[in-house]
Amino acid sequence: MFYAILAYHVEDAIKALTPEEDSALMADLLRIHDGLYESGSLGPSARLGATQSACTLRGPGAGTVIDGPFAETKEQLLGLYVVDCAKRDDAIAIARDLRRVNPTAVYEIRPITFYLPGVPLADSK
Repeated sequence: MFYAILAYHVEDAIKALTPEEDSALMADLLRIHDGLYESGSLGPSARLGATQSACTLRGPGAGTVIDGPFAETKEQLLGLYVVDCAKRDDAIAIARDLRRVNPTAVYEIRPITFYLPGVPLADSK
């Protein structure tokens, strides 16, 4: 089963990290990534750009493009992981590993449902 692990954080707190602090955090996260990659569990992952560079498409018809996500939350979606796990508890364990090195982050875990008629998916564990 594939799961999305969505990484939320207070964006200003991440932007306030010194280059050295950010490098240390990323090095810790990359150690976890390496282990997941070696086990075959890690799919795509990304650190998203700043929310001020984002835009949102919404509304009827062709929709209207507006600047920013304009989320009324303290935390913003700053990254994501796709992991292949046998069960939800395995995805939660991965999120706990990520949180161990980034304890102020919030991780949302969601199963991924594919809508690709006629396209076979790789066997999940």
